[in-house]
Amino acid sequence: QNSLQKTSTSFTPSGLFVSPYALNLSSFTKLIKRLQERHPEFSRDEIVEAVQKLRKINKGVLSGLAISTIEEKTSAIL
Repeated sequence: QNSLQKTSTSFTPSGLFVSPYALNLSSFTKLIKRLQERHPEFSRDEIVEAVQKLRKINKGVLSGLAISTIEEKTSAIL
């Protein structure tokens, strides 16, 4: 019996690999850029605040979530 647990990995539509353990700075920057393109009516600060709200709602972490999922949930907050 294999005792290793499978971890979920995620790929964004652009093919960007997202580690299940961390949303690194590069991924964060790309996420903010995508959200700014999607929601030009909001400032960067408002978008960052919405991402932080999502992190709080998600028990303080975003790791393990696909970028597309974070984008959708942040959009709902905005």
